[in-house]
Amino acid sequence: MSRLTERILTRESHSSRAPLSVVAAILITVLAVYGLLEAILRAVGQPPWLIDPLTAADRLSRLPDGISPVLLGAIGVLLFLLGLVFLGHAVLPGRRARHTIADPRVAIVVDDEVIASALARRARLAAGVTREQVMVVVSARTVQVNVRPTSGIRLSESHILAAVEAELADMALEPAPEVTVKLSGTGVIGV
Repeated sequence: MSRLTERILTRESHSSRAPLSVVAAILITVLAVYGLLEAILRAVGQPPWLIDPLTAADRLSRLPDGISPVLLGAIGVLLFLLGLVFLGHAVLPGRRARHTIADPRVAIVVDDEVIASALARRARLAAGVTREQVMVVVSARTVQVNVRPTSGIRLSESHILAAVEAELADMALEPAPEVTVKLSGTGVIGV
């Protein structure tokens, strides 16, 4: 697989950091423009719009004097959580709900909902149940197949698992998820 194809697949299977970067840039820009506005108002001798920059700097230098400890703690927690969100977006991998399929000629990216639909169909046919009785959840590393049998009819969990794993093997997904099948303890009345 070429380097360009690898980059395309990575771009399509991982989320962008751009939206959060734009939010951070807008917040910093708004604060900078506000500070500039207050500085201009002070320079021309006008009263401050919200707070005088020198008064704000003086209050910040004298913290925690003049502010309630509860309010100061709440502001600290809020800033900590905001920083944690930005740090998490910067460090953690942002995976989209997609898998890639290995092919030497083209780059193939498949949405997890499409994979879940195909696996649900295969599980439904293997179990001999209706569409409403099968639910499949696909994540980056796992596939969870939940089946509600028809009352009075026994289902083979291993038979359903083998069918779903065979369908997954035919798909050749990267990364290959691990399959688990759960049969519900209660059945559905007559189909």
